[in-house]
Amino acid sequence: MWVFPLLASGVAFVFAGRLFADYARRRQPYQLAWAIALAMYGVASFVVVLGGLDGWSDREFAVYWALGAVLNVPFLAGGELMLLVRNQAFRWAVWLVLIFLTAVTVATLRGAAFDPAALAERLPSGKDVFGDGSSAHRLPQLISIPSYVVLVGGALWSAWRMRGRPELRDRSIGTLLIAVGATVIAGFGSAFAAVGNMPAFSISLLVGITVMFAGFLRASRRREPAPA
Repeated sequence: MWVFPLLASGVAFVFAGRLFADYARRRQPYQLAWAIALAMYGVASFVVVLGGLDGWSDREFAVYWALGAVLNVPFLAGGELMLLVRNQAFRWAVWLVLIFLTAVTVATLRGAAFDPAALAERLPSGKDVFGDGSSAHRLPQLISIPSYVVLVGGALWSAWRMRGRPELRDRSIGTLLIAVGATVIAGFGSAFAAVGNMPAFSISLLVGITVMFAGFLRASRRREPAPA
């Protein structure tokens, strides 16, 4: 099963590289936020490869939990908000929130206790590693789930605003695909991870990020003007 998260990591890094390149050209803050999120996803997926092959250490699981389970969705959602609201003060507020959430996540994991027996599993559950209801275990519930609602809600709102406009058809379809891919990762992937189903979790990592990348490429497609 290590092949699927390895491929997911590769797709995520290619995706992140495309976004960083776009940001270097256009300097749009949402592109930077999304690029950071996809780089996080790439690192987290690669850590799943390492954990699955050689067993999990405290540090590996902390990186996987912070970047994969907690922080990448808020950065995606923050990028979506920056795209929807073109206001400089609002964008700075979003960055401050993202920095705050990152600091809280790092501080919480630094003080967390890791159960060695739980880390011996092929795909450890955060509930078992940190303890049910612990601060570290609850981070995704408090941060990722609300961020997922913002991300998907923003994507659906964007697609609805573009309805009935043929020139924006590719962007609308691409936006919906991004929402579907995020749902595969945040919904199905998280559910499989919670029960320790490594095969299904590994496949969901690859399917979700591939669908999101396909959506991004579709949304970025330039429609050629109709011939006169």
